Amino acid sequence: MTTLAASKNALQSRNDRCNYAVKQIHIEFDQEADGRFIAEATEMPGVMAYGKTREEALALCEALALRVMADQLDSGELNADSLQISISA
Repeated sequence: MTTLAASKNALQSRNDRCNYAVKQIHIEFDQEADGRFIAEATEMPGVMAYGKTREEALALCEALALRVMADQLDSGELNADSLQISISA
């Protein structure tokens, strides 16, 4: 299991409580008939990546999942002052 942590500066005073969110991402694998591996983040529709190896597919899928979450933070869809991300394969 890979665990990543990221934090975002709060726009609140020091006396305010911080929100704390945990995002767990499970990645499943399959192998295509042509030998390529596909990794899919099951909790995030559309987050999947192909690779020549299982490890390459995992790395590409993790990177895509993190990019999607970064976009969600930027847009306000994912609102957390402190965010802990857990990725398991």
